[in-house]
Amino acid sequence: MDPLPPVALVDDDKDLRRATAQTLELAGFAVSEFGSAKAALADLSSDFAGAAVTDIRMPEIDGLQLFATLKEMDADLPVILITGHGDISMAVQAIQNGAYDFIAKPFAADRLVQSVRRASEKRRLVMENRALRQAAEDAQDSLPLIGQTPVMENLRNILRHIADTDVDVLVAGETGSGKEVVAQLLHQWSRRRRGNFVALNCGALPETVIESELFGHEAGAFTGAQKRRLGRIEHASGGTLFLDEIESMPVTTQVKMLRVLEMREITPLGTNEVRPVDLRVVAAAKIDLGEPDARGDFREDLYYRLNVVTISIPPLRERREDIPLLFSHFAARAAARFRRNLPPLSQAMLRHLLSHAWPGNVRELSHFAERVVLGLEGGRENAVSLPTTTATLPEKLEQYEAEIIREALAVNDGDVRRTIEALGIPRKTFYDKLQRHGITRNGYAVRK
Repeated sequence: MDPLPPVALVDDDKDLRRATAQTLELAGFAVSEFGSAKAALADLSSDFAGAAVTDIRMPEIDGLQLFATLKEMDADLPVILITGHGDISMAVQAIQNGAYDFIAKPFAADRLVQSVRRASEKRRLVMENRALRQAAEDAQDSLPLIGQTPVMENLRNILRHIADTDVDVLVAGETGSGKEVVAQLLHQWSRRRRGNFVALNCGALPETVIESELFGHEAGAFTGAQKRRLGRIEHASGGTLFLDEIESMPVTTQVKMLRVLEMREITPLGTNEVRPVDLRVVAAAKIDLGEPDARGDFREDLYYRLNVVTISIPPLRERREDIPLLFSHFAARAAARFRRNLPPLSQAMLRHLLSHAWPGNVRELSHFAERVVLGLEGGRENAVSLPTTTATLPEKLEQYEAEIIREALAVNDGDVRRTIEALGIPRKTFYDKLQRHGITRNGYAVRK
C-alpha cells in the first residue's frame, strides 16, 4: 500500500490548525502540524516529499519569510499560502516569486484540498525524477567497475571513501586493468566533478613536448611557439589531473612535477610568472614504483610524494568469477553498438573465458567480446549472450557461478585440487559454493 502524501501545515492558531489538519487528513493526507515557522524549518529538508501549507501572519517568522527560506532550500518544494484579506497583494507577489498557490480566508475545504492535491502530485513527480536521475548516475558510475567478488566490492568502497578527500592517489595495475576508469570515478564521485578531468599519457609524448603539454608556454617561448598555450596542469585546475604511465615521465620533468605537487603552482615555459593551481593528481603506473629495481630512473622523492594513497587494481586472473559477468556486459554493449544479435552461450566459450590468462585484462576482454558479436571468433564456436530470463543481476551471477563450477569440475574430471587451482579460490570457499549450489562433485569423476 502506497504511503499517504505528506503535508507540512504551519499555523500559530492551534484551533484553526487542528481543524485544517483534520480536513486534509480526511482527504487522505498525512499531516505534520507546526505551531511556528521556526519549528517547521527545524524539521523540513529538501528531501521532504510533500507540500507545505502556511499561514502568512505569524509572530517572529511570518509565512512569507518561511516561503523564501523554503524556496532557497529547495526551489521545487510547493508552498501554499493562506492569507487574510489584507494580505492578498503580498500573496500575489509571492506567487510571482514562485509560491505554488494562495488561498484567501475564509475558504471552502474543497478549495484547500484540491490545491494541496495538485501540489502533492507535482512534488511526487519532482521526487520521482530526482530518484531516477540519481539511479541513472549511480548505475553509470558503477558500471565500469563491474564485479561481485570481494576484491571489487572493496575497491568500490575505497574509491567512494577517498573520492572527496582531495588526496593525491597512485593507481597500480597491469595494462588494461582499468586505471583510467578508477581515476575517472575518483573525479566523478568528488566535488571536483564540476571541473575538468584532464588525462595525459606520459609514455606517449617525447621529452621535447611533454613539458609544454604539462606546463603550457607563452608565445615565442621556443621555435614554433607562435601563440600562448594553456598547459594540461592549469587546464585541470579545479578538477583532476590524471597522469598515466607516470614511470615514463622524463627525469627533468619529474623534478618540475614534484614542485607542482608540493607547492601547487606552475611556471609556464617562456615566463617567470608563477600561477597557483587547485588540482588533484591521480597517477598510474604499470610497474611497482615501490621496488627500486623496477623503479629505475623514477625519482624516489616523487614516488613518496605521490604515494599518499595507493590503489591496486587486481588483474582478471585474480577475479575469474567476475569474467562471465564482465563479458556479458561488453557483449551486450557491442551488440547494441553494432546492431547485431547476441549469439547463444556455448560450453566451449565458457571454458575459454575461464581458462584464458587475459594478459590484456579488461581491455582485452572488451575487445574479445566485440569480435564475438561480430562473428570473428567462430573458431571457439557460438559465443555468449546473457540469459534470456528476467532474473535479477545477483540471480544471474549465481547462475553463472554454478555453471562455471560445473564446467571446471567437468574439465578437471572432478579432481578437487585441479578444480580449485583452475577457479583460483580457497578450498573452503569451493566446498561452500558446492553446498550453496547443490553441486555434487562425484558425478564428474572419471570412473576407471
